[in-house]
Amino acid sequence: MAVIQRYSMTDFQDEVRSLVARGAIDRQQRIYELKKYFGNREWQDIEHLLDADDYVLRGHIIDLVGAESWTND
Repeated sequence: MAVIQRYSMTDFQDEVRSLVARGAIDRQQRIYELKKYFGNREWQDIEHLLDADDYVLRGHIIDLVGAESWTND
């Protein structure tokens, strides 16, 4: 379970990127799928954070963290 006490959008996005990098979740899954990686209290705060930044829970994780960019192939 991911643990951060107070979230900023940047902190949350970094945590989600970490989950994606570890293969725990896919960028094409819905944002609400992230709930299982956070406690109920944390998730309530995260929902408010997402709502404040106009993200919807049915949106895709890639919308939240952005596309990958490769500097060298």
